[in-house]
Amino acid sequence: MFKVLLTAISSNSGKTAVTCGLLSLLKRKGYDPCAFKCGPDYIDPMFHRSVLGISSNNLDVFLAGEDGVREIFARCSEGHGAAVCEGVMGFYDGVKRFDEVESGDFASAHHVADLLDIPAVLVVRPKGAALTLAAVIKGATEFRAPRRICGVIFNDCSEAYYRMYGPQIEQESGVPVLGYVPHMEEADFESRHLGLMTAEEIGDLAERIDRIGQTMEETIDLEKLFEAVGAEDTDGDGAEEHNAAAERQADVRIAVARDEAFNFIYAETLAALERAGAEIVFFSPVHDDSLPDDIDGLYLPGGYPELYGKQLSENTAMLESIRAAVQSGLPTVAECGGFLYLSASLEDADGKDWPMAGVLPGHGSNAGKLVRFGYGYISAEQDSLLLRAGEKVPVHEFHYWDTTADGTDMILTKVSNGKQWNFGYAGETLYAGFPHLYLGGRQLAERFVSACKR
Repeated sequence: MFKVLLTAISSNSGKTAVTCGLLSLLKRKGYDPCAFKCGPDYIDPMFHRSVLGISSNNLDVFLAGEDGVREIFARCSEGHGAAVCEGVMGFYDGVKRFDEVESGDFASAHHVADLLDIPAVLVVRPKGAALTLAAVIKGATEFRAPRRICGVIFNDCSEAYYRMYGPQIEQESGVPVLGYVPHMEEADFESRHLGLMTAEEIGDLAERIDRIGQTMEETIDLEKLFEAVGAEDTDGDGAEEHNAAAERQADVRIAVARDEAFNFIYAETLAALERAGAEIVFFSPVHDDSLPDDIDGLYLPGGYPELYGKQLSENTAMLESIRAAVQSGLPTVAECGGFLYLSASLEDADGKDWPMAGVLPGHGSNAGKLVRFGYGYISAEQDSLLLRAGEKVPVHEFHYWDTTADGTDMILTKVSNGKQWNFGYAGETLYAGFPHLYLGGRQLAERFVSACKR
């Protein structure tokens, strides 16, 4: 099986574009690839899914644990001829705990590569450097043992630069230069406050990624890449037939918001709910008039509700449907954007306020900066829908909007500095707060489904 992790020295190196281009190329050649993303990012897996038509799973050691990451990779790559994982930030950038003397590479892309024994290829933008790039590549390669970096791809690079400096950089660094990706407008994906625009917002994304893949077929030495990662180039013959897991009889139906406003949800969270006995029923708070029929639970994930404040607010039938359901005790999980949707009002990206569901107090507004960003543990003194008194659950928080009524039912301890604060609303049938949950690999999915059964 062909396995590779595409990483970089830092963010903004073009990992997503190169990853999608490679996925497109491998798919066209018949390798039946699957995709993964290191870390807690929601948006990059959407790009992978747009190429492959199947879910891309996160490999986050902090959220899922080492055993969880091993299980996810083994289960989701089974039967595929190729597995491509996109790294996060720089290769060695991970979690640094405030209360321990650690290297800071826990849960990094390097940690994942080491854990799963996956060769890594550096994606490097060479602009502004020539021979110095060899020193950077050599340093990155030798920084940790065992060495995981086995090759380099120049991104946003001219053919002339690649021809002139590629051989020398390869010789001086000792790392094979596998090719280059020229400057392409198709690879310049727009960003906003939480990162890239979502895949669904880019109308011609499929054509753009296809052109990147076609270009990479000409500019990347695929045979050399296969040799560098220790896999045989079998022209797709390595892909095996694989079947979806056998359908299970669902015990409950959980309505999950998924549209342009709400789409930040881990594939592993949905899989965990299904394994626990739930049928997932997607609906749109933007476009639908009411919740789906015969549901036993409600999941409102994060996303960009602030960009669709007018549409969400003017869909009063849906707001009334959700308000009545939550107030009547329908088991509900609402995180980040979903949490803001349940509040009294929300400021949109243009600064205008819009009434929301009004289940919870508070007005959501733009803080103008990242608010309480990073990994943490949540806990509570009392049992509730998802949490049990005294236990710690890992989460990730990442948002620019804040609220005037954050809640006080739970406690979050930030990993990087140990700071604590109260947040959220928790009861027998409710979890609502800013932190993003990861339901895979723990008992949270089972607890949610059990409450839905009751």
